[in-house]
Amino acid sequence: MTSLACMLMPEGPVGKVVDVAVEAERLGFERVWIPDEGLAARECYVSLAAVAAATHRVQVGTGITNAYTRHPGVTASAIATLDELSGGRAALGVGAGGGLTLTPMAIDRVKPLSAMRELIETCRRLWGGQTVDGPGITGSFADARMGYGRAEIPVWIAGRGPKVIATAGELADGFIMSYVHKDLIDEHVASLATAAEAAAKPRPKICYMTLVASDDRSFASAKQALTFRLVDSPESVKERIGMTPADTAALRSAIAAGGPPAAAHLVKDEWVEQFVIAGSPAQCRAELETLMAAHGIDEFQVSVNDLDAGADTLAAISDLVS
Repeated sequence: MTSLACMLMPEGPVGKVVDVAVEAERLGFERVWIPDEGLAARECYVSLAAVAAATHRVQVGTGITNAYTRHPGVTASAIATLDELSGGRAALGVGAGGGLTLTPMAIDRVKPLSAMRELIETCRRLWGGQTVDGPGITGSFADARMGYGRAEIPVWIAGRGPKVIATAGELADGFIMSYVHKDLIDEHVASLATAAEAAAKPRPKICYMTLVASDDRSFASAKQALTFRLVDSPESVKERIGMTPADTAALRSAIAAGGPPAAAHLVKDEWVEQFVIAGSPAQCRAELETLMAAHGIDEFQVSVNDLDAGADTLAAISDLVS
């Protein structure tokens, strides 16, 4: 059976997030990620603590957070506390930071790759009992130490651009390929392996994250999920799918006015098909099996954006890979 993970967007009450997470554990999922989306969703660490308290086996973590909305010391403390609460089941998932999170809070994404690297290295030093001192990109330290934490807490990086992939190969325990154009998966895997080899470390575990659209409802959900992800995609990817600067501007404006639901109608059907697994259940199963085997992907992660349909979504994915 393929290893499974899920990302639960906490757009509804925490109790609903917990219910879906408990069902994920029952179905055999390995990981439950909660994204840190600022004002766009419920607070991730409160949600993660509730999930950790209600589960017994699944790994729980930020899927994903960034270096800007919190001081890196606060992130290190939060993850170490979650790890303690969950009995060693926490993970830090981090990315460069996206517009859905940062724009409404008027936060500039300054030196994103350097800030992400600094966050990861700072967390690992603090978890390992080391002293951190000096200026930083998103937060400085003065002889700072933590009296708790586990040095082995795993770190995952999510992203799509070549520099993020290289950073993941060098630093991360795992890499989440989030909504990557299907034609670029093999290139991403090869780049990740090359970066890991250059750093003299094992290749990070690879998780492929996308939606499975096997009916009209899930296809519409995929459009909504792709809105801000397409806006934040590398320019080379936008050019590949024929997404113009005007398209980007229109999506960005609609997201600012009403969030992803208000922008979903601007996402073209032909764009969706290049990023998600679509078709009948049998076609989805065949495509997923082919992608996983052809590219040496270790884990499949499904994005659950509709908590009310979350249990059904997880059951359908479990059936596809069983």
